[in-house]
Amino acid sequence: MLKRISVDHLRVGMHLHELCGSWMEHPFWRSAFLLEDPEDIQRILDSSIREVWIDTTKGFDVAEGQAKEESDAAVERELLRAAGSEPAPAIEKVSMSMELERAARICAKSRQAVTSMFQEARMGKALDAANAQPLVDEISNSVLRNPGALISLARLKTADDYTYMHSVAVCALMIALARELGLSEPEVREAGMAGLLHDLGKMAIDPAILNKPGKLTDAEFLAVKSHPAEGHAMLLAGSGVSDVALDVCLHHHEKIDGSGYPERLKGDQISLYAKMGAVCDVYDAITSNRPYKSGWDPAESLRKMAEWAEGHFDPAVFKAFVKTVGIYPVGSLVRLESGRLGVVMEQNPKSLLVPRLKVFYSTKAQARIRPEIVDLGQPGCHEKIASREDPEKWRFPDLNQLWGGPAEPL
Repeated sequence: MLKRISVDHLRVGMHLHELCGSWMEHPFWRSAFLLEDPEDIQRILDSSIREVWIDTTKGFDVAEGQAKEESDAAVERELLRAAGSEPAPAIEKVSMSMELERAARICAKSRQAVTSMFQEARMGKALDAANAQPLVDEISNSVLRNPGALISLARLKTADDYTYMHSVAVCALMIALARELGLSEPEVREAGMAGLLHDLGKMAIDPAILNKPGKLTDAEFLAVKSHPAEGHAMLLAGSGVSDVALDVCLHHHEKIDGSGYPERLKGDQISLYAKMGAVCDVYDAITSNRPYKSGWDPAESLRKMAEWAEGHFDPAVFKAFVKTVGIYPVGSLVRLESGRLGVVMEQNPKSLLVPRLKVFYSTKAQARIRPEIVDLGQPGCHEKIASREDPEKWRFPDLNQLWGGPAEPL
């Protein structure tokens, strides 16, 4: 029996089924677990959560009269949500600047959640995918409000946080790409969960190999290549994991020409979701700072991916991905025909060629100028992008802050 009770009535031995409130307010990364530590109860009391659902079939009950509601409604709601039948909340689209602060909070909470989830997997604890669904939903809602905000912030990860924040970034990219491809909202949720879990197998790899700054030996490279199969096995041992998540985990390193791994699938042997995973995984990997290299500029990364596309990526999926992030993704450094340099702040939904920029440098004067926001899509704007620019050449220390990112990597 599910019972809704005040947090004041919690005691060790009760089984939490759901915390009543926003996932962002929760003191834990998951909502359902057995209360075994008095400190966990204190963390709930110290939070803004005032009520919880407990499952009396899995843990202790409350004293008679303390329950505010006894119902199977929470179970019914979860079944509807899992089936995609629960109505999606009305989400209004907002500007990049409006979403950035909220996206930063989601990134911070997601990093904590994924770190805990993956470390539990490293210790051999079976994963329950239902625990990760609120995280995917928060990311999905942020991407719906403004796809550029969270996707761009998640790219700014430290090398030490790469494995965890890479999963958050790929989750967001998969969600945005799924919507661009016209998938239904239940399918979008599936894609997001698959993105979040696709690299779980890296928890089976020696961290010294994953974080090695130098070239890997043949044996070390083989160990890294085992992570899709390792992750697939971990997910099979868990609960609530969809066939889509299992497929993407196992096959996100397959290539269209059959040269990928672990099964050397080619063409139509690779599912749509795995093709999506391949594109999203590579884009975030090459734009992120790693122990052995700095991340590439987003626009340059797309250019390189276009060169690889024929054998590596599905052309239709890659084309949709470019439409998702833009020809000049947020954070790209560009030169205008006037000779000024600007950093891309936001995409124009009507055209990939005319993003919104912050212009801050004159190549003619070889000097910084007062930052100015230039919307290339506005009627009467005579500026045009002449070329991409390599940030390594210019070494502007504040490039991320100029487009709205944090002063330090997330």
